[in-house]
Amino acid sequence: METRKVQVTGGSTYTVSLPKDWATENEVTSGDTVEIYSEDDTLLVTPRSDTEHQEGTLEISTLEDERLTRAVLTMYVSGFDVIRLEAGRITTEQRRAIRSAIQGLIGVEVVEETTDCVVVQDLLDSSELSIVNAVTRMRLIATSMLEDAMTALVENDDDVAYDVIERDDDVDRLWLVVSRIFRATLRSPGAAEELGVSREDCFDYHSSARQLERVADHAVKISKLALKLEDVPEGVAEALLELHADTADIIEKSMDALFAEDSDEATELGHDALESVLEIDEHTRRIDDMLRDLDSVQAQSLGLILDSLSRSGDYGGNVAETVLQKAAPSP
Repeated sequence: METRKVQVTGGSTYTVSLPKDWATENEVTSGDTVEIYSEDDTLLVTPRSDTEHQEGTLEISTLEDERLTRAVLTMYVSGFDVIRLEAGRITTEQRRAIRSAIQGLIGVEVVEETTDCVVVQDLLDSSELSIVNAVTRMRLIATSMLEDAMTALVENDDDVAYDVIERDDDVDRLWLVVSRIFRATLRSPGAAEELGVSREDCFDYHSSARQLERVADHAVKISKLALKLEDVPEGVAEALLELHADTADIIEKSMDALFAEDSDEATELGHDALESVLEIDEHTRRIDDMLRDLDSVQAQSLGLILDSLSRSGDYGGNVAETVLQKAAPSP
């Protein structure tokens, strides 16, 4: 850590010098302009960037299939607006993997394609989808997926089950957007300023979005099990629906608390949600006892569904814990 003495020039202007090593490393010289951001009692100074788009190049000669897909997704989440994928000759299989990757991204398209290079670019206007909007949409989709998964189970409706499985792609796309925005705020205070959301709040939204992504995954798990199961015993079906209602209530309370503007309201909702998690555990044990009287194969599948509902309630509780930390007084 270095310290600098604040001086007054011209009778009313406060000045402080920049550390020479930092200026040299960031190529800041006399006459250059730096950007200054204020966050409560903190000032952040960064070199001014004239680059409109962040470009990155990836050599993909040794990458294919899932590895290539993951590499493209990683570069997207890392914040590159333009991604150049190069090789001596890009194979048909590699092009298929690249297209598979961008199909899972919002607003990303191939803008240039040659024998040795594919260029993909993020064309999404950041104002069109903020981190708050993305998390809100994740909430709506994930909770509806969980509800429909239970409908598919108790009504033995395969069409609904398949629909839930397909909607998981929408949640995954939004999760990648949230991760990209969050990482951008870590790199640049200007990104948080453009969003109008503090970096601490972005962390909370990112953490909560992760829980919603897990809820959606469990909705898919329930739907896949529902496709294999025949009719569920009426008593067990009713008990599972009641458990789902309790789980959904926890998730809704936690998300309401996350978006609440009043800290007292957020705290109250957060505590209510966490107290309900304890009731979920007791409810789960009662249903588990009911499953012991069933055929072993059926009991095993229903036990996995029971576990998914219980875990989804826990994920809602995780959001509530995040909210309580957010609402706590600052040190």
